[in-house]
Amino acid sequence: MDISYNPEIIGIVLAVVYLGAILSAIDAILQARTAQGSIAWVVSLLTLPYVSVPLYLVFGRNKFDGYIQEREQIEARAESRLQIPRSELFDFQASDASAAFYRSLHRLARLPTVRGNTVELLIDGYNTFDSIEAGLRSAERYVLFQFYIMRDDALGRRLGEVLAAKARAGVRVHLLYDEVGSRGFDKTTLYRQLEDAGVELAAFNTTRGRRNRFQLNFRNHRKVVVVDGVTAWIGGHNVGVEYLSEDKKRGPWRDTHVKIQGPAVIGAELTFATDWLWARREQLDLNWELSRDAGGPCSVLLFPSDPASEFDEAGLMFHQVITQAQDRIWIASPYFVPDRGIIAALQLAALRGVDVRVMIPDRADGPVVGLANWSFTRELLPAGVAVYRYEPAFMHQKVLLLDRELAGVGTANFDNRSFRLNFEITALVHDSNFCDEVETMLLNDFDNSRLVTAEELAAKPFWFPLAIAAARLMSPVL
Repeated sequence: MDISYNPEIIGIVLAVVYLGAILSAIDAILQARTAQGSIAWVVSLLTLPYVSVPLYLVFGRNKFDGYIQEREQIEARAESRLQIPRSELFDFQASDASAAFYRSLHRLARLPTVRGNTVELLIDGYNTFDSIEAGLRSAERYVLFQFYIMRDDALGRRLGEVLAAKARAGVRVHLLYDEVGSRGFDKTTLYRQLEDAGVELAAFNTTRGRRNRFQLNFRNHRKVVVVDGVTAWIGGHNVGVEYLSEDKKRGPWRDTHVKIQGPAVIGAELTFATDWLWARREQLDLNWELSRDAGGPCSVLLFPSDPASEFDEAGLMFHQVITQAQDRIWIASPYFVPDRGIIAALQLAALRGVDVRVMIPDRADGPVVGLANWSFTRELLPAGVAVYRYEPAFMHQKVLLLDRELAGVGTANFDNRSFRLNFEITALVHDSNFCDEVETMLLNDFDNSRLVTAEELAAKPFWFPLAIAAARLMSPVL
């Protein structure tokens, strides 16, 4: 077949592609959060525009347009259903939370540290989901149920049966999942069963909004369960059998959650309400009440973070905690691909004599992430930071421990995605006894880990330094 090419059409196509590349490169410069990321995009857009322009449309931005413009309105509308507004929550503010350390965190979180809570540490999947299931069965008024990943598997069906039964009994059940993390969940049998039972379901759709149409880079990574405004669960687990260590391909799984009771629960409800309003464009029709001081010993700050903020909230929170350390800062994260500021803060903490420990899984979730981990390890060891690689299982917990005064358990990792691209939430617990529990848990994890040495790094093959350096170049998009 004779095919003829029109030079004018080819010229127009080329002009459009290169114009798109130039405009995208300008946008990458203007929107840059890191110089490395900006330079990488500009070089690739101008040298390989046919490949890079489509990739930039999907992965290039780190600001969640649409939500940025609407967040204040969304939060105000969500809060209008509360019997006690956000401002009155500050009446429960802990007396020891007025220092500069907390003032900055409160401004970032838009929530106070509140007193009078009880917090239970939940180690691994069986403890976590047994606790969540018992809480769901006790629900009398409403359930808020949010996970990044929802699977139609044995665990999903187990919890789904309880949610469906509660909905049929008249309890208001709201289930929210991420459209990327739970892709295809709306086509499953479990979804239809929940819908038929009266469960209200919504996907957090990050492609909504004019400039978000092609974006797959933003994720709602939060895991939040609230029952009747009295109890909340937050942590690293998702709804899938792998989190119970029952997936033969993935093997054992190490993770951590917390159960919170007291006035801090309202922070989880507010976070869920804003996510629900974005996803469904409707308010939660619930007669919420603030859970009054339960007399518990813990002061808690529920710290939500998202890509719609002027600041990198999660990154700044971690940086603030590290710089506050006087005696120790211990960190456990499955994805340890931090930015320059976090690395510098850890190095300085170790140099001033703080016991700095970082624990990552020895079995990385992907080869590029694994190699990037080694790159940052190489930087930390000379300063005296102890890096442990957890060996028995895949470690997915996101935990930090500051001295004997503060422990954090949540959904945020130490990587660019959690710092700048994901919707996350972390429970920061101020209580020495709870810190002791976290210490015991982490010491057991350290006993099951290998301490990385300079000799181990030196013994790596000749190609290893180049491989980890190349992987590090990908850190802004990992």
